[in-house]
Amino acid sequence: MKSAAKPIKENDHQVVLLRVGIDTGSGGMLGPIFDNGTFEFIPIAGSRDCLGRTYGNTMGRHGRKLIDYFPGASKVKMQDAPLHFDPEFKSYTYGDPTRPKQSLKKLKRGDLLVFYAGLKGWGNCKTPPGLYIVGYFFVKDTGIYHDLKRDGRLKPFTKNWHILNEDGKKRSDRLILVKGAKRSRLLKKGIKISADERPPDRGGHPVFVLDHKMKKHFGNFTKLNAIQRSTPRWVKPEFCDKAAAFITALK
Repeated sequence: MKSAAKPIKENDHQVVLLRVGIDTGSGGMLGPIFDNGTFEFIPIAGSRDCLGRTYGNTMGRHGRKLIDYFPGASKVKMQDAPLHFDPEFKSYTYGDPTRPKQSLKKLKRGDLLVFYAGLKGWGNCKTPPGLYIVGYFFVKDTGIYHDLKRDGRLKPFTKNWHILNEDGKKRSDRLILVKGAKRSRLLKKGIKISADERPPDRGGHPVFVLDHKMKKHFGNFTKLNAIQRSTPRWVKPEFCDKAAAFITALK
């Protein structure tokens, strides 16, 4: 007889922050945020989408097609670009084969994967560019594609972009897949975590850094606390309870 699963203790969980969504380097703009704090999550472009989703034919949750948020000439350029919906917030999956994301295979059931994105005021909203928490997964399962397939655990990932659009031969040995539990969510309002000031990095380029007000929840990641790139930011163990309490109170 198998023993009952060991319950997850309050201090057993991990919390990691990950930047996702369209940005100036992958799409040429930031996602839109509105005067009431709500936002539209816009994914990056993909190489293809077997479901036929493009910026031009996909409606956002605020009643506009995603292409409407693109500036000027970009509308023509991006109209028919396929979407790479990842993370997707319907069945709550995320996948990534790139080297910087390999640390995500350390995630385990009950951990928190927190997504943040670049947002900027749209229309009459003059909110300057910033980085905002947009959603999170309570991790239900995670693993490398081939291990999940071998263990018969791939079924919950069927709506992930990589599973939909890449055949087995093309899927990388490094493809990490994360499945969120039902209590995962895409937030209604973005929660700003970047500071207004953008100090220079080692190369002298201004970068987004964690706002000092957020340190009470997340602690420090590095000396500069840069959160500009999409490298996972792991919250130190002594701050995980505080970070989890803050995140799970968000709506």
